[in-house]
Amino acid sequence: MQIKTILMTGLLLSGGGAVAAASLPALNLNTDAVTVSGLSSGGYMATQFHLAHSDWVKGAAVIAAGPYYCGQNDITTALSQCVDKVESSIPVDALNKKARQWADEGKLASLDNLKDSKVWLLHGSKDKKVTRTAADLLNQQYVAWAGEDAVEYVSDKPFAHLFPTKNKGTACTISESPYIGNCDYDAAGALLTHLIGNLQQPDDALSGDVVSFSQAELGGEPAKTLAETGYAYVPDSCKEGAQCRVHISFHGCNQYADAVGRDYVDNTGLNRWADDNQMVVVYPQTKKSLFMPLNPQGCWDWWGYTGDEYATREGKQVKAVANIVNALSNGAEKEK
Repeated sequence: MQIKTILMTGLLLSGGGAVAAASLPALNLNTDAVTVSGLSSGGYMATQFHLAHSDWVKGAAVIAAGPYYCGQNDITTALSQCVDKVESSIPVDALNKKARQWADEGKLASLDNLKDSKVWLLHGSKDKKVTRTAADLLNQQYVAWAGEDAVEYVSDKPFAHLFPTKNKGTACTISESPYIGNCDYDAAGALLTHLIGNLQQPDDALSGDVVSFSQAELGGEPAKTLAETGYAYVPDSCKEGAQCRVHISFHGCNQYADAVGRDYVDNTGLNRWADDNQMVVVYPQTKKSLFMPLNPQGCWDWWGYTGDEYATREGKQVKAVANIVNALSNGAEKEK
């Protein structure tokens, strides 16, 4: 199967592992203005989730990913255009047309919701896994949808294909597991400040806990291609009943929990900012599969391995994560 070639490319990025975590408390979450972020395959997923639910997802941060629907439900197209090479021009006009069609059909939220929606994009100049061309086209799409003033595009930093942090991870110029880079750059703070604004500068102490939950239980039937366990960082104030914001962060390929433990959950810097700003960070987790649907690197679906409508609100993983957020918030009945 051609899908096996995604194993060889080392394209996308990784996440945490099945480590003991605190029990899940009752939470009072504001789900009217959720924000999302993601790295590589998680970046593609963040954009898909943003467009699918832009009526309540109000901002997106994407590190090292290309334009919406770049893979076009075809693994060959995904590998030849959307990651480390562009063998033929990416048909961005056709991708935008598809987004408008799906919005008209109700498979995406109205694209009008994206006007003035905050967007933060990053592509490192030493990234050899996703091309600058692909990242530029995502910026082009978002500028058209959200407006130039709403989009910040960071493209001048000497970073490899990874999540840049102030002081965690491996060398910043090398893309290697767990794909978190010690870059003297606080990407978590930069993206959250752009998406939300007016955040309190965090201290170095964390009051809260990482909690675990069953993605199968909260996500329902659409969660079949996800790992059993997902994670969330919950500050003390949120555990004690304060209404809290929600930020969803999608790891990349080979960055899921069974591959790298809780490195992505613990070390991106998002928890530090969440702790002092009444924010719960949800870290949904994929799993690898060596059988159909084939996903040997544990990537989020950005090329169609879960079904033709993967990039819409009908997509199974999009549905599952929406179900998880709703269930964490108020125990709402899961969508089937």
